Amino acid sequence: MLYFAYGSNLHHFQMKRRCKDSTFIKKINLKDFRLTFRSKYRAADIEPKKNSIVPGGLFEISKSDEKKLDVYEDYPILYKKYYFSHYGKRVMTYTMVHKTSFRFPTERYLNVVKRGYKDCKLDKKYLEQALSIK
Repeated sequence: MLYFAYGSNLHHFQMKRRCKDSTFIKKINLKDFRLTFRSKYRAADIEPKKNSIVPGGLFEISKSDEKKLDVYEDYPILYKKYYFSHYGKRVMTYTMVHKTSFRFPTERYLNVVKRGYKDCKLDKKYLEQALSIK
């Protein structure tokens, strides 16, 4: 199955450790969403926003990888699954169940996300926008 990563799972080494069968395919943009950080965990989340995009990594994952991600993402308590279509293919990602206000991520978590942006060759300006509190 196809999985869209936009937070710490962009980090290739961490993703491989978490999901041994995962393969990074390419970077893609999720349209009409924006990146934010929230919850007591200060973790990445996405929310609908017209004319905005969230860059991320498209991964091929196995059923057992999906089960591991479900545990890591605390599905269905913290995150729920969200499906979208990318060139006719179904893609799964996670979005937070309870939307809290913006919470600046911890330095450690943010460094993992930044490394993931490098690994996937994503434009850091979207990450910087998400971190500038509006």
